[in-house]
Amino acid sequence: MVYPLKYLLIVGLSGLGISAPATAVDALSTEELASHCEHYAKDPAGKDGIFCVRYIQGFIDGAVATDERVTLNVAAEFEEEESFTERAARIRLGSRLDRFGPSVYAEFCLGEPVPLAAVVDHVVASLQNQQVVANMPLARDLVYLTLRTDYPCMEDPADANS
Repeated sequence: MVYPLKYLLIVGLSGLGISAPATAVDALSTEELASHCEHYAKDPAGKDGIFCVRYIQGFIDGAVATDERVTLNVAAEFEEEESFTERAARIRLGSRLDRFGPSVYAEFCLGEPVPLAAVVDHVVASLQNQQVVANMPLARDLVYLTLRTDYPCMEDPADANS
């Protein structure tokens, strides 16, 4: 049977994709995020404004999903064979998680639903600080620092008594 050249190219190229090693996604630089977010105030519905918001929203969603999954995995390990002390720690972790939400382990707490626009405003303000931008090459690090600085977790009253 004779196959058309187009078919052979598609099959050949798809085979290369399967056997080629996977490469990591390049991290977004702080300067790249700043170049998008500088347009946010004037045109939040524009392409750059939307990019800015979605990057920050994705960071938060990823942190929450990861922390929640890690918490569930740790709790599952504790339940296998836990001592009295481990059980007490797990119960305390549970109340802290209930009180602050799953991002508590990432050291920021958005608590009651915070408008995304408010969070974006804080990140945009951080991006306008040239010293911070120069010292923090990756956008994810700047967003994380901003969240930890502007949305810290309040001390759990149970922690203050120990």
